[in-house]
Amino acid sequence: MDTAQIAPGTDFVWPSEDVSQIPFRVYTDQDLYDREQRVLFQGPTWNFLCLDCEIPEPGDYKMTYIGDAPIVVVRDENGDINAMVNRCAHKGSLICYKPRGNVKEFACIYHNWTYNLRGKLTGVAFGKGVRGKGGLTEEFKHDEHGLERIRVENVRGFIMGTFSDETPPFAEYIGEELMASIDRVFIKPLKVLGYHSQIFPNNWKLYVENNKDSYHASLLHVFHNTFGVVRPTMTGGIKLSKSGWHHLSYTQREEIGDENIAKENLRSKQDDYALSDTRMMQHVLELGDQVTNSIQTVFPTMVLQQILNAIAVRQLIPKGVHESELIWTILGFEDDDADMDELRLQVNNLVGPAGFISMEDGCVGGFIQTAAKANGDAQTILPMGGRKIEPSVGSRVTESAVRGFWKGWRECMGV
Repeated sequence: MDTAQIAPGTDFVWPSEDVSQIPFRVYTDQDLYDREQRVLFQGPTWNFLCLDCEIPEPGDYKMTYIGDAPIVVVRDENGDINAMVNRCAHKGSLICYKPRGNVKEFACIYHNWTYNLRGKLTGVAFGKGVRGKGGLTEEFKHDEHGLERIRVENVRGFIMGTFSDETPPFAEYIGEELMASIDRVFIKPLKVLGYHSQIFPNNWKLYVENNKDSYHASLLHVFHNTFGVVRPTMTGGIKLSKSGWHHLSYTQREEIGDENIAKENLRSKQDDYALSDTRMMQHVLELGDQVTNSIQTVFPTMVLQQILNAIAVRQLIPKGVHESELIWTILGFEDDDADMDELRLQVNNLVGPAGFISMEDGCVGGFIQTAAKANGDAQTILPMGGRKIEPSVGSRVTESAVRGFWKGWRECMGV
């Protein structure tokens, strides 16, 4: 998108011809947040809902979100997975208020309207009135008042949802190369080892940018360099979908041998630090390569993670203009033995709210959110790697993937 336009329903104009300068207002404006919910999250995007293995039996359900819209995902009697807006067709009350469980049907606690596991309205309390008085008229059609259904796809055990019939199939949505990156990691049926959750004091887009920003990894996260998970000298790079919306950042153990790295003003490895328990740094090569760190994003808010043997999916949930929630689901493979389960949990100490790597990410967004309020017309800049949105081979010192996110944001938002 080359020209600035006014976002419908707002007075916001993108201030430049490209996406290398980002106005602070995008993190603080209520009108933009409201429009995001309508045209981005409920537009032609795929959003992570839950895992197939979290609802294995008929009647198993889980509450989740697309943007800030509440969703319930359930397995029906035929084994099919259905997703519906968690909102009664009568007065709009939640039909599910426990995070997960097993039901034969859904019943709204407000007026006891009931729905089957496919969202069809099956019962209306006092629908025939009482003693022949009141109740529904003949014009009321049960089939017209079911739960709003969400289109779903099962992608390697990840249940993805979209409000839009115009969203292309998931593999087409992210492209062949990035679909291959998912296939590389998630090679077998999954199981859940645990969960983390945390609240960020910042707009959801700041955490998305952070995941796409490979530039900060060896600067903000001292642990990376100190213990060799990610170093500037490692090979790797950035892959982007053709749309620019989705990305993969990866590193592997082979060194690039660039002697000039030592001359840069970087936080480098410190020999005087050691771990008293080194199990979290063990790496069983189970995926056929030596990639130590693989962070893959699916626009707008899904992150797939492989750090050594710690695999996870991260779901970001907007909670208003100035707050967001991150749910980490820690994964293993169904056929892992007890030793591999233990290794994955040990390595998991690197990530999560208090992880040795991830804890810094939990505060930097809040720093930006606070500063953004000073002047909404001011802009951030994304100069690393120029202004283009393109892959990077052998270098991760680029903000190309962040620019790709803003390209997708502009296209969805119509600015």
